[in-house]
Amino acid sequence: MAARAPAVPGAAEIRRKLDLLVGGLTRLRDEGQFHEPNLDGTAGDYISFDAWEWPQGVGLYGLVQLWLRRRDPDLCRLIEDWYAHNLARGLPGLNINTTAPMLALSVLWRETRDPRWQPALDDWATRLMRDAPRTAEGGLQHDVSDKVNPGELWDDTLFMAGLFLASYGEASGRRDLVDEAARQFLVHSRYLTDTATGLWFHGWTFQGRHNFARARWARGNAWVTACLLDLFELTNLPVSVRMYLDGVLRTQVAALLPLQTTSGAWRTLLDDTGSYEEISATAGFAYGLLKAHRQGIGGPDWAAAGWRAVAAVLESIDAQGIVQNVSYGTRMGHDLQFYRDIPIQPTGYGQALAILCLVEAEGQLSEGGKP
Repeated sequence: MAARAPAVPGAAEIRRKLDLLVGGLTRLRDEGQFHEPNLDGTAGDYISFDAWEWPQGVGLYGLVQLWLRRRDPDLCRLIEDWYAHNLARGLPGLNINTTAPMLALSVLWRETRDPRWQPALDDWATRLMRDAPRTAEGGLQHDVSDKVNPGELWDDTLFMAGLFLASYGEASGRRDLVDEAARQFLVHSRYLTDTATGLWFHGWTFQGRHNFARARWARGNAWVTACLLDLFELTNLPVSVRMYLDGVLRTQVAALLPLQTTSGAWRTLLDDTGSYEEISATAGFAYGLLKAHRQGIGGPDWAAAGWRAVAAVLESIDAQGIVQNVSYGTRMGHDLQFYRDIPIQPTGYGQALAILCLVEAEGQLSEGGKP
């Protein structure tokens, strides 16, 4: 049993931290330390809040979830202005990672039905279904802005693209999108789960049929924990699919709980004591564990681990609202040392996963829940 992390403060202090996180997210800027040009020759920007990429997409999803909780018009305006600006200047090419910002937009449109957003959502969903490269068995190939990855499945895909298909499909009445989302979760779980432990591997390739480094990478697992719970909330799945994925989640969490460190965090390689503790994954696990307990899926041990993780996340937010101890964007590694060497860098997804974690924690505290 992991030792108890520092006590979680009350709802008011968590609300203060959430405000800091929003400010920290919107102030992020690319300072030129990473040179990752896109395939089309444009500069890749995976840090600045204004760019249309996957870290910003996850960041916006965190903002939308906070807006759903608060219904703050200023926060809504911030989100709407971001999308209006990017739609006006033109969207980048379609791939798995550039799909990520569509998730928050689909949730925003579901709530407001603002006619500005549906044409872009509908067009993107249609092209994702029609044009996105597929692997064997119909999986979405994890192509990104600066690299084509033939025959590869990554666990990241489920958060970056699978949730959008489910969310927009449910909101728009397009059952074909919901069915496709369900297929993606099933295909990815078939090839990415480690049957020996219940954890997930980072990736699989049909070219050689292997799981690369067999890395049980923390943030990849956190994408899965978080997005399974959100999938259950965003759409009505067929009962058989819901039951199957519920079992996948329970098996994963049973393996996760013993790997939590005494600080309340998890390591970037979950089962490697030589790898560093990583906070974006810890926030994703906290979010999923607390939400699962609220949904009646997990027991008291899930909630206790979630609250310990919340404390670790809070300890990692600095006075400027920047989440520390976040690993930078992680490509597919061919050996475990690759993951141990990923640099630490504040990012939009680090901010967003902390926002998601604290929105769930603040909501439960406000409604009488206890750490």
